Amino acid sequence: MTQDKIRGSLIGGAIGDALGYPVEFLYSFASIQSKYGKHGITRLDKKAFEYQGANGKAVVSDDTQMTLFTACGLLNAKRLNQPPLEAIKRAYLEWYETQTRQKTKSCPECWIRNVPELNQRRAPGTTCMSALSEIAEGAPHGNNNSKGCGGVMRVAPIPLFAVVGHRMDILDSDRLAGEAAALTHRHPLGFISAAILAHVIYLLAQEPSPTRQTLEMGIPDALSAMRSLYPQYTRHVEVLDALSKQVISLASKPTPDIENIPILGEGWVGEEALAIALYCSLRHFDSFENAMIAAVNHGGDSDSTGAIAGNILGSVIGYKAIPSFYTDDVELHDLILHIADDLFTGTSSAS
Repeated sequence: MTQDKIRGSLIGGAIGDALGYPVEFLYSFASIQSKYGKHGITRLDKKAFEYQGANGKAVVSDDTQMTLFTACGLLNAKRLNQPPLEAIKRAYLEWYETQTRQKTKSCPECWIRNVPELNQRRAPGTTCMSALSEIAEGAPHGNNNSKGCGGVMRVAPIPLFAVVGHRMDILDSDRLAGEAAALTHRHPLGFISAAILAHVIYLLAQEPSPTRQTLEMGIPDALSAMRSLYPQYTRHVEVLDALSKQVISLASKPTPDIENIPILGEGWVGEEALAIALYCSLRHFDSFENAMIAAVNHGGDSDSTGAIAGNILGSVIGYKAIPSFYTDDVELHDLILHIADDLFTGTSSAS
């Protein structure tokens, strides 16, 4: 059961990412409709990025790339007896090398760095790249005040790894997710959003049969945990608390998603991306397909909101319940399942 949930969360994230990637920079639902029809994009577009080595599949963006390197860093920590945050940082530097071809001081530890699709530049985030450039030069973390969503969209492997056999307490998992996001995004709303996502995924993954109420109650539970973890950031936690209450309220209203989602923002920053993903997961808890469609068909950061929503609902329904028209067409399907199984066993195994 837990293994299937881990598979579902990672594949779900990749599906949401790949579904939203072709429309990320169209900037309005009307523009998406003009390209994909009245209902927007509803199926993976295998032709959108053929020039990026798609191999007949719908390609993923930097969101999934960095998610997989997060997972690899966690597994390296155990294999090489390194502190988890340090191992994740080293893994991000390896991803940075795949994007720049610039050698850093990081030693090759992630076998996935040799996967061709992970060496493609898939719209890497400016903040991530600049922060990792500073880390490569010896800084402990990036020097910025960014709350962009590039921190929250990549941390799902942390609670998925932590929940197995209670390897890590939920608060420790939350804290590590926040620290991993803060390597590149230093604004509290950027890294606390990552900690909230980790908390929600942990709660959903540990429940054999989570319900919509499990998710709805898990959101205030996460905010309570944030007050404990981040007492120095009370003002920022209250901003997130107010936004989460708005998410729950909007999810219960009959108004269309395309009207509700802009109220929460566009998803370019961490708290908005998290809010949109939580809204879509709550509103369409019983339909992975409808949740993915809602999460990407708006004028904002569609691939990131899709990826986060996929991580959330994938941890609810598991891999076996995800529609095959998504799993059959997403890039790196077998590799993602391999990494998911490694997270479950806690042992890194090169493919």
